[in-house]
Amino acid sequence: MPETPPSRGATRRIPLVIGAVLVGALIGYAGVSGFGGLMRRGPAGDPDCNGAVDLAKRLSPLAHGELAALTMATKPLRVPDLAFEDAEGKPRKLSDWRGKTVLVNLWATWCVPCRKEMPALDALQGKLGGKDFEVVAINIDTRDFDKPKSFLKDANLTRLGYFSDAKAKVFQDLKSIGKALGMPTSMLVDGKGCEIATIAGPAEWASEDAVKLITAAVQPAAAGI
Repeated sequence: MPETPPSRGATRRIPLVIGAVLVGALIGYAGVSGFGGLMRRGPAGDPDCNGAVDLAKRLSPLAHGELAALTMATKPLRVPDLAFEDAEGKPRKLSDWRGKTVLVNLWATWCVPCRKEMPALDALQGKLGGKDFEVVAINIDTRDFDKPKSFLKDANLTRLGYFSDAKAKVFQDLKSIGKALGMPTSMLVDGKGCEIATIAGPAEWASEDAVKLITAAVQPAAAGI
């Protein structure tokens, strides 16, 4: 069918419509640009975490052997300030360890690989734990709260501090940023609270490979990294 020419009134409205579309487009562009800016300034784009990405690149050649499954950070990521409790039930946060390199580990007694991994984490804490590094292993059992403590005691794992989150929110917090897909989950975090590397599943944390990588993460200059 032939097109019907617009009426005189419709013709007068065309500039108004075009103007409205242009204004809307400009607002939309500004909104998207602003949102993009927020995203760039958000947790995943924190410029304070650029150093952690640079360190991850330098450590990457050491992520082999027992740590071959380690995923090195490629984007600056501020880790959520995980909240949990210590052995006395006092509230703790990941930010309590600012200034230290931290290996955050999530474990549970119902997780067989977690239980097998715990002695290596305990040994790693014994080897490197101190003023510059700490293993923060957070139990996420949601029932029978005495069971995790009994497990550590019976296994003579005395060098690890006991931390727990009975609501398992720490797992959800890491899952929300794509860093927790299963159990166990471990994340190496720098002194500013930024991701250096993450691993899904167990690792031989007391192995020579692990000790070498974490030593280099804690003191990169001394390790020639």
